[in-house]
Amino acid sequence: MNFYYEAAKVLERLDTKKGSIKGIIAALPEKSRKRSAALVIETLKYKHALSDIIGSSSLLDQERKYISSRHLAMLLVHDLLMARGGIQASDGPTKQAIMRHKTRLQAELVKLKVKRGVKLNHELISENDSRASQIPRYVRVNTARWTTKEAIVYLTSNGFSRVASPFETKTSFTLDEHVPNLLAFHPATTFHDDAAYQDGRLILQDKASCFPALVLSPDLDECTIALDATAAPGNKTTHLSAIMQGKGRVLAFERDRHRFTTLKCMVAKAGCKNIEPFNADFLSVDPRDSRYAGVSHILLDPSCSGSGIVNRLDYLQDIDQENDDAQEARLGKLSTFQVTMIKHAMKFPGAVKIVYSTCSIHAVENEQVVVTALNSEEARSGRFTLAPRTQVIPKWERRGLVKEMGSYSADSVVRCIPGEDKTNGFFVSCFVREHSSPTGDATSTMLGAKRKAQFHPDDESEKEDAAVFDSAKGGRKGKRRKRKQKKHRPEEVG
Repeated sequence: MNFYYEAAKVLERLDTKKGSIKGIIAALPEKSRKRSAALVIETLKYKHALSDIIGSSSLLDQERKYISSRHLAMLLVHDLLMARGGIQASDGPTKQAIMRHKTRLQAELVKLKVKRGVKLNHELISENDSRASQIPRYVRVNTARWTTKEAIVYLTSNGFSRVASPFETKTSFTLDEHVPNLLAFHPATTFHDDAAYQDGRLILQDKASCFPALVLSPDLDECTIALDATAAPGNKTTHLSAIMQGKGRVLAFERDRHRFTTLKCMVAKAGCKNIEPFNADFLSVDPRDSRYAGVSHILLDPSCSGSGIVNRLDYLQDIDQENDDAQEARLGKLSTFQVTMIKHAMKFPGAVKIVYSTCSIHAVENEQVVVTALNSEEARSGRFTLAPRTQVIPKWERRGLVKEMGSYSADSVVRCIPGEDKTNGFFVSCFVREHSSPTGDATSTMLGAKRKAQFHPDDESEKEDAAVFDSAKGGRKGKRRKRKQKKHRPEEVG
């Protein structure tokens, strides 16, 4: 019965808008994740039918002593009426409470089918979002483990064919035109049993979800330090690591303990050696701490409404089924939190680029958050502005909403509309530090400061990093620098 209680908690989190289906399921213990996911998804498909049946049978009123949660009732009634094997639990008081109403529940199921004019149970399933069929199945080649060329050879040897459009056949795929190493397949394609997916060579990731790391694109330098503020489940984090070609460091923060476990599993599976996961709240991190003096690139993808998600599963959540006042209040709280995250990121003294993204279609979480952040004291004192279009997926046609951006350029931000852009709904913006001197841009100035901080080591491991950096410089200059290290104290290494 513990299995059902665990699944009931998932339904409760979904109902209280605490995440997406995929995100919440990803945080479940790996040993029971597949079984729990199957039950949750199948129950959600019949959610409205099950609610009607349970309500008509008065089950919760009569068995409140043993079944206090409607989420638990939905799961148990689903397995009783819809699953071949029935309720998969020992004969305890909770199961007995359901079984006492078996005849009544079956009768209510028959009545409901007559009322809706259907004959079979599966005809009671909620309709899928039609826009989902217009979104390819995107698969990112994990270049930490192999190359795209090797992946294409593997896929073609397994029956797939590279064509002009992924919609041609169910074995079609194509290379994406905007995101390197991203493949697009027919929407009906599945990879969960594929060996390359299971061992981390292929990663299932929506196209728009690849934009943030691509826009951030830290320098390919061993001393580069990037930071992912909300890293779990790890798709964007591992993509960032791949873009950095395993160089430098990626500090990955996740405050939730269960999601942190998921993050660590994802990082290990992807084989990303330069990611350092931390089970901590990004907002609790002191930007002035010397440990973060070298952080130059920050990825922010904080909690949002998820209103842009339409892909395959999340249509089951009824995300928009709330009244206007409730939605306005929820979005207001989210946007306040999102602004707080950006302002906190702007306090990191070495930060030269900050990418903020959401999977929302609401301006209050997107353009309005960006404008509020740009008008903040943190942005003014840090000299942050929006990066130009040339640095934010320049070939992507859909940009921000002009009327929401005020005096700022809507051309600097990216929007994706589900059903029109062959992706889920998404928003991406990029903050950069303005020129800090007449002769040098912000990036060169701040990276110089970062390197200075990075190579004033206060422990043995940092001394080794300094030596690696110097040797990588090569030539006579590198040799002279190494000789200087022998003559001076460690804290004088520059």
